[in-house]
Amino acid sequence: MSNQQHDAEELLIKLEEAPPCPRCGGVALLVAQFPHAWRNSRGENVSGRKEVLLCASCDHREPAAAELLALFAVDDQVSPENLRVFGGLVAEWVDSVRHRTVDEEALSDEFEQWRRGEL
Repeated sequence: MSNQQHDAEELLIKLEEAPPCPRCGGVALLVAQFPHAWRNSRGENVSGRKEVLLCASCDHREPAAAELLALFAVDDQVSPENLRVFGGLVAEWVDSVRHRTVDEEALSDEFEQWRRGEL
């Protein structure tokens, strides 16, 4: 997908009442939704929306998330004064997470732990 298509996509950001982080159960700072597509097992294109949460505990090691988290640490809310900076940081963070894939090895290891009753 070209950058022009990314720019034209609808990005929805929710700052209030974000659900708990599904990874750690902690407080999520924001939720982002964006168009997402994949091919199913028949090779057909399936379009939908992907939702990601920003969590200070889980995401602080990712460079794009760290910059956004730093903004939240300095300015505890989005205001007219920091809106442009916030928008740029959110766009960079979403671009970094839109390409995340499942770690098949970690998933398999976790499944085996679950199967053995260790989770």
